[in-house]
Amino acid sequence: MKVAVATDDKVNIANHFGRALGFVIFEIDENKVINQEYRENIGKHQEDCGSCDHDTMINNLSDCQVIISYGMGRRIFADLTKNNIQAVVTDEKTVKDAISKFINNDLRNRLDRLH
Repeated sequence: MKVAVATDDKVNIANHFGRALGFVIFEIDENKVINQEYRENIGKHQEDCGSCDHDTMINNLSDCQVIISYGMGRRIFADLTKNNIQAVVTDEKTVKDAISKFINNDLRNRLDRLH
């Protein structure tokens, strides 16, 4: 399984999926991280809300089953879901804490944070 975490600095979770500079991608097998990579967020937000290229962003992450972000819009949430990618909106601050809680099935999905 691959899990992408939105980030601007590879340490902290980005405040907004569409504005994130990139994603730390974790490959998980038997509840352990077996590989990790970084991908730039191509198609990202260019200032105005709605300026994201959802298709490009989703294609960039199409091998991921889960996306974790601190916040995201309802449209990208729906588009991810339509493409069989689970979107998790968290109030965790760091990539490390979020992936650890995800692996331990303890990451709360704060869908009330969608906008």
